[in-house]
Amino acid sequence: MSGITLESLIEEGVQSGKRRTRLAVALVYFSMGLAFASWASRIPDIKTALSLSDGAFGSILFALPVGQFLMMPFSGKLVTRFGSNNVLKVGLPLYTLALTSIGLVQTGWQLAIVLFLFGVTGNLCNISVNTQGVAAERLYGRPIMASFHGGWSLAGFTGALIGLVMINFKVPPVWHFVSVIVIVWAIVRINYPHLMRTDASPQKQEPRRKFIMKPDSILLQLGIIGFFSMASEGAMFDWSGVYFKDVVKAPESLVALGYTSFMIMMASGRFLADYLIGKIGRKRLMQICGVMISAGLFTAVIFPYLISSTIAFMLVGLGVSSIVPTVYSAAGKHEKIPPGIALATVSSVSFLGFLMGPPLIGFIAEAFGLRYSYAVIGIFGIGITLMVGKVKALREG
Repeated sequence: MSGITLESLIEEGVQSGKRRTRLAVALVYFSMGLAFASWASRIPDIKTALSLSDGAFGSILFALPVGQFLMMPFSGKLVTRFGSNNVLKVGLPLYTLALTSIGLVQTGWQLAIVLFLFGVTGNLCNISVNTQGVAAERLYGRPIMASFHGGWSLAGFTGALIGLVMINFKVPPVWHFVSVIVIVWAIVRINYPHLMRTDASPQKQEPRRKFIMKPDSILLQLGIIGFFSMASEGAMFDWSGVYFKDVVKAPESLVALGYTSFMIMMASGRFLADYLIGKIGRKRLMQICGVMISAGLFTAVIFPYLISSTIAFMLVGLGVSSIVPTVYSAAGKHEKIPPGIALATVSSVSFLGFLMGPPLIGFIAEAFGLRYSYAVIGIFGIGITLMVGKVKALREG
């Protein structure tokens, strides 16, 4: 006991508080990932139940980015005024209610309305949770953003497994989604007291106004890179099940295999990202990731068979794993723009790719076939590799 001092006890308490905060933020990321993965895992069932063509379904999916886009101007203001922790306390329950409503739709137009609300609440939560992530990373004083996104991906994997079980036991989507509500609400209830509460500060107000009038070129470039990555990611989330069902001709029990393999590798890559950045640097890692995205998607197009497509989707998962967390981390270190504003800008542009990629797949699939629509998305990986070398913020580290 002689080695224990008041200072050491205080330090241990501080470190314990930091760890609890990090866990709380990570679990909120997990909650969002679980909700979205639950929707993604039941897309083939919902598409079939509503008897929608690829083109019609792609048009309906466009309701998501519309909701996302219209909410953008308000999400940042709400987070700044009320704090991201308070916004999440309301936003996440609304997000899960929108999810459950998807399971109740009977027609295509009803699905479009509910997906619009899913996009609105999703954007509100997305800006809030990433603001929490930046604040927690600042608290730690070192990069931890990738691990948060790893939690989101881990939730995606968990949601895919739950979806696989629900599908095989023929549980209706609505009851599947209700079970997700219970899990998410419990997580929010337990972890809300430990979330960061110092998101907004008076000095951020003036730069915000100037930034909106004249967007920063570095943030726009980072946003475009994130857009390419998340468009590829969105295509995997919304269409991987349909791809395995209609193109790969996988057995019904293995339709979710492509999505599951993608999520496993994306989660694994995100937990390794911070270590790899320290070894080879952000620029080289992101260039390699861009090549993997293109290689994976092109492989799935050229060899649309069960084993080859599964391996291809795993490669895409590794490719997209490090792009967005690294982009967000770089944005948060901008020298002239406050971290919260920079993150909100890059996050909004990036997430548009996540939401617009799936409708693009639907339109191309209607004209040329689902198989070749994946080849178009594969070009985005090449775009990432070419753009990374031009962004100064990604050459360092």
